[in-house]
Amino acid sequence: MTRFALTVEFDGRPFMGWQRQAHGPSVQQAIEEAVFAITSERTILHAAGRTDAGVHGLAMRAHLDIAKAITPFRLMEGLNAKLRPQPVAILGCEIVPDDCHARFSCVGRFYEYRIVNRRAPLTLEAGRAWQIRPNLDHIAMHEAAQILVGHHDFTTFRSVQCQSQSPVKTLDRLDVERDGEHILIQAAARSFLHHQVRSMVGCLALVGMDKWSAHDMRHALEAKDRQALGLNAPPDGLYFVRADYPG
Repeated sequence: MTRFALTVEFDGRPFMGWQRQAHGPSVQQAIEEAVFAITSERTILHAAGRTDAGVHGLAMRAHLDIAKAITPFRLMEGLNAKLRPQPVAILGCEIVPDDCHARFSCVGRFYEYRIVNRRAPLTLEAGRAWQIRPNLDHIAMHEAAQILVGHHDFTTFRSVQCQSQSPVKTLDRLDVERDGEHILIQAAARSFLHHQVRSMVGCLALVGMDKWSAHDMRHALEAKDRQALGLNAPPDGLYFVRADYPG
């Protein structure tokens, strides 16, 4: 049995999320079915994160075990052939030690949220970014974001369906920058709660529109109450950027 690590890019719009679902297609299911078509083996694909419906992946890390003798290159080429025309691509494939686990060995996860701040409708980025028409103050957003950086109880920014044992997380980075009409929000942590990034972005958008202040952001954090959340951003603009591992 050989353990392979995959680097996966995907457009989340056609899927119910990364993880297998009983009520619709998932990225995990698409790849596992492609593996079966190549190897005739039923295998479970483990990923660094579990993205929601509509969330995209730039370089999701995943692993699976295969008994069939096959090189990483042939596995990658075969998977990409079988996955077409679904918007899923295997960008990299390598053999890793048996104790290397895509989820449990991961020491850092990075997300980016993309907002397009303009009045004209989205065309090329429809479904791939959140459009906000009122002008956003990205400087105020960045300053408010720093309130959330650090070791906190993020209950307010946690979905009621979150399965994490604890709402306490350490947010290593939450930066907001403007590039023309694009507002880019980058978040980094060892792990995140369900909906945490989208919830933080939604509240930052309120700050950018001058509907919330930095004081409101601090109050929401300290409330430790989901009812104190101002807004949950849509999945369209959220991207899983990468996962980091020791070494």
